[in-house]
Amino acid sequence: MGPLSLLFLQTILILGRAPVGRSASGGGDEEEYWGMVRREGKQFVVGGGRQPFYVNGFNAYWLMLLAADESTRAKVSDAFRQASSVGLTVCRTWAFNDGGWRALQKAPSVYDQDVFKALDFVVSEGRKYKIRLILPLVNNWEGYGGKAQYVKWGKAAGLNLTSDEDFFTDPTVKGYYKAHVKTVLTRVNTFTNITYKDDPTIFSWELMNEPRCLSDPSGNKLQDWIQEMAVHVKSIDSDHLLSTGTEGFYGISTPEKLSLNPNPVAGQVGTDFIRNHKTLGIDYASAHIYPDIWISKSVSNDFLQFATKWMRNHIDDTESVLRMPVVFGEYGVSSKDEKFNATFRNVFIDAVYSTLLNSTRRGGSGSGSLLWQLFPEGTEYMDDGYGVVLTKAHNTSNIISLQSKRIQIFNSRCSWKCHWSCKKKSPSHPHLHREL
Repeated sequence: MGPLSLLFLQTILILGRAPVGRSASGGGDEEEYWGMVRREGKQFVVGGGRQPFYVNGFNAYWLMLLAADESTRAKVSDAFRQASSVGLTVCRTWAFNDGGWRALQKAPSVYDQDVFKALDFVVSEGRKYKIRLILPLVNNWEGYGGKAQYVKWGKAAGLNLTSDEDFFTDPTVKGYYKAHVKTVLTRVNTFTNITYKDDPTIFSWELMNEPRCLSDPSGNKLQDWIQEMAVHVKSIDSDHLLSTGTEGFYGISTPEKLSLNPNPVAGQVGTDFIRNHKTLGIDYASAHIYPDIWISKSVSNDFLQFATKWMRNHIDDTESVLRMPVVFGEYGVSSKDEKFNATFRNVFIDAVYSTLLNSTRRGGSGSGSLLWQLFPEGTEYMDDGYGVVLTKAHNTSNIISLQSKRIQIFNSRCSWKCHWSCKKKSPSHPHLHREL
């Protein structure tokens, strides 16, 4: 990345912002609250920077797919309605489906407009139910196409590509991705008539879902790709937040932290938590939590210990080194593993929530988590073992609802910079600053 490109990005980040708190549809207190989520230091804020915004959210990657079929579109509304009923405020869902069945992008820059309208519907329903969206732009894995599909397109065009990881380095393939990014960000929603890049319903973009580059354990290939694509995204949309979508594995730039990874392989997959999130244009850190997949099968208490230690270390690093918020964008345990049942899942969710609250109470960088994943009734056939149906999992629903209420108390405060001088206190919670 040359100095001119970095200077260009610095310029658009400084000059390219719309007024803080401005929404696409006008003024008023409600619209001001529904303005873009911003970052101030290690905290997310809304309402012109006056209110914190801590995240309690969920994943539902399949929303666009079900919205594309009239017979299942109502399930999208059901998902948002049920999530809203327990106070969830952010949903992470795919803004890609490359090649294959019911693809959004059928070929490079060739789109199925009916599927794009389905994504429009998802965004409009998010706004309706006051649930913001995190939208990853491509997959590392082959599900929904991913980097493998981009490389297939490149091979079909006559490129001499030998690995799926040429996705990160081949100029033509990178051009395919950049074109997709521009198409999505500049899309005008057919339901709301709001351009995606101007819509505060979108919480953030993610460059990729769980990027890995196994062919380069040094991390240089992936780091160069992240920097190039962060510049590209911000050149089109300097208002929305941007993150990497990484799982949070430590890399060789911090050898003293490699032992914190769940296993030795995690340090060799080309990602580097600290280095990746120091990239200019990246606004907050991304990490995931899957102890049931990542660490050896042992007693369940080890999984809880790993999860809380993993979270605390990432919160500490984002506070002291990166000085930005961190969102645990996926976490869960699979019911398909005989070691785990609904009771343990609830204990695990509660441990995640408690760790975050310990950060939130002191104004730390632990800014939220998103459960993998929620389903409305009638969609359980898609369950990968991690699914939660709120209407059937009453104890889980109560835990989520309680966390949402706690988070909402913090979100009703003024920002931490005016923590002690702020006169805006909740009438129903006049002693908030002492009680939590």
